[in-house]
Amino acid sequence: MTTTTVTHRAYPIAPSVLRRLRERDDAGVTREPVTDGPGGAPLRCCLRHSTPGERIVLVSYAPLHRWAKETGAEPGAYDERGPIFVHAEACEGRAPGGSGYPQEMHGARRVLRAYDAQGHILGGTLIEMPAAEVDAALSEVFENPDVALVHVRAVEFGCFMVEVRRG
Repeated sequence: MTTTTVTHRAYPIAPSVLRRLRERDDAGVTREPVTDGPGGAPLRCCLRHSTPGERIVLVSYAPLHRWAKETGAEPGAYDERGPIFVHAEACEGRAPGGSGYPQEMHGARRVLRAYDAQGHILGGTLIEMPAAEVDAALSEVFENPDVALVHVRAVEFGCFMVEVRRG
């Protein structure tokens, strides 16, 4: 039996979107930055955890809504928004060479939520495995040709962690 590995790429939030979110988030509110004393906040701008003392801001973000505007999809009731952490000022983004699943963003449990081209949920895959094995699980999800993108979310709070697309 031969297995085909489907290539995929994890995407941080685009710098142009981050600029708008820092000015006014997807709930229409301007949020105040804070100094992250202990560090450890999952930053969606650069796909790593914050370090102690970094300036961050918690904003409301609607990832599926933004993807739908870009693609013309109609996600309907699946269009949701929630809180994410980003740097308070522009950062360098994801480290060079980061093409697969961002292992720094992994936690105890994640769910891979697959969406079709219209933004409707096709299903979810619970991940309770080491970060090094998540790329294989993502490849398996993308074996379904109807999967257009995958959102990785934290199980405990349902927070959006990262968007993954083919290629």
